[in-house]
Amino acid sequence: MIRIGILGDIGSGKSFVSKVFGYPVFNADYEVSKLYKKDKEIFIKLNKKLPKYIFKFPIDKNEITSAILSNKNNLKKIVKIIHKEIKKKMKLFLKKNKHKKIVILDIPLLLENKINDKKDILIFVDSKKKDIEKRLIKRKNFDRKLFNKFKKLQLPSFYKMRKSHFIIKNDFKKQSVKNEIKNILKKIL
Repeated sequence: MIRIGILGDIGSGKSFVSKVFGYPVFNADYEVSKLYKKDKEIFIKLNKKLPKYIFKFPIDKNEITSAILSNKNNLKKIVKIIHKEIKKKMKLFLKKNKHKKIVILDIPLLLENKINDKKDILIFVDSKKKDIEKRLIKRKNFDRKLFNKFKKLQLPSFYKMRKSHFIIKNDFKKQSVKNEIKNILKKIL
């Protein structure tokens, strides 16, 4: 099985590119969202660490946001709890898809949390800053302060680009992204 890790800035279109590959995708953001909505144990752990902010189940993203914005240590507490669960979910995903030729790992902090494997093929999704900005502002719950806090968790783009085996220029047009993916697949298959 070939594992492809998708890297890039917040809003660069990592999930969009992941889907265009056409192989099974492990989407960490989606899994986190499911944990907040359906996992009572996660709620209990977060409530225990952040009782002033996390107090009702299913967990409201606004509660998470206000916890993160009020104290920089809260984000670390949340990541510590959530990260363990995401790792478990990823292992299950990999086990379930072990006979697939390729799997895509769409995990925002793949390198930062050392989730990647040495043999993973890393692809950096490169988008123009103004395109990213436009897309982020359109997001329903976009909060610049929150965005900046998450940005601080990430390794710099130039580092991720250097670590990557391939770079996809994302213009958010499916056909051009498809062409770039086709070229990459030719090289790795």
